Amino acid sequence: MSQLDEIFENLRLELRRGSLTLAVMVELRTERYGYILRKALAEQGMEIDENTLYPLLRRLESQGLLASEWREEANRKKRFYRLSKEGQAILERLIEEWRSINASLELVLGTGARLRRKG
Repeated sequence: MSQLDEIFENLRLELRRGSLTLAVMVELRTERYGYILRKALAEQGMEIDENTLYPLLRRLESQGLLASEWREEANRKKRFYRLSKEGQAILERLIEEWRSINASLELVLGTGARLRRKG
């Protein structure tokens, strides 16, 4: 891997990190366990590795944004996660922030494209 490829990969992972947190929280408006959560995200183009997902779930739960419960399903114990009331409130604010950032980036990217065409 070249140095530029390595730099790109690091920046790509940094960019995805916040997006994955938002995507996980959105999906957990409906109670799910880890495997089903991963599958739902992947179906929407948001692949997430188990080694990323489970620490993220534990962190969000420790922050009070998620609630979890162990239950038996199909003769297996599974941990089900869902947004807490606090998580729902934070999610609403994060979605607003995401939309604002995204709109600003679209303007910046659009302006940059126009400038390149003129030059």
